[in-house]
Amino acid sequence: MIHWILFAWFAIMPAQPENFTLTVTVTDIETPEGSLRIGLFDKGDRFLERDQAFRSVNIPVKSSSETFTFKNLPKGNYAISLYHDVNDNDTCDRNMFGIPKEPYAFSNNFKPLFSAPDFEDCRFELKDDKQLSIKLLN
Repeated sequence: MIHWILFAWFAIMPAQPENFTLTVTVTDIETPEGSLRIGLFDKGDRFLERDQAFRSVNIPVKSSSETFTFKNLPKGNYAISLYHDVNDNDTCDRNMFGIPKEPYAFSNNFKPLFSAPDFEDCRFELKDDKQLSIKLLN
């Protein structure tokens, strides 16, 4: 009888979603001041749009590399965009052609040539705990 009760309980309980941890290390930071502004995106249609990240974080820069962790992320596809806000003005300063004047980077260490990357260029799959290393482009 107890076996049937346990079976019935597990049968009606919703499956708990798996959540994972993503640890990211940003390297090649030349100026140990300001902040890293990091956006974690889970969809391509709003990739790189300000305030559209699935999660975002600002990390004070104190050394030539900084590590941060996103916790409780569901399984899925993600992409990261970040920049080093050296002057801490909450803006990625750009030149007159729209090219960032402050260091920036993307997941997969994607290096754009003539235009900003799209979600697919920077996409990675999260299906277990993961560690990424992203090198700033200066």
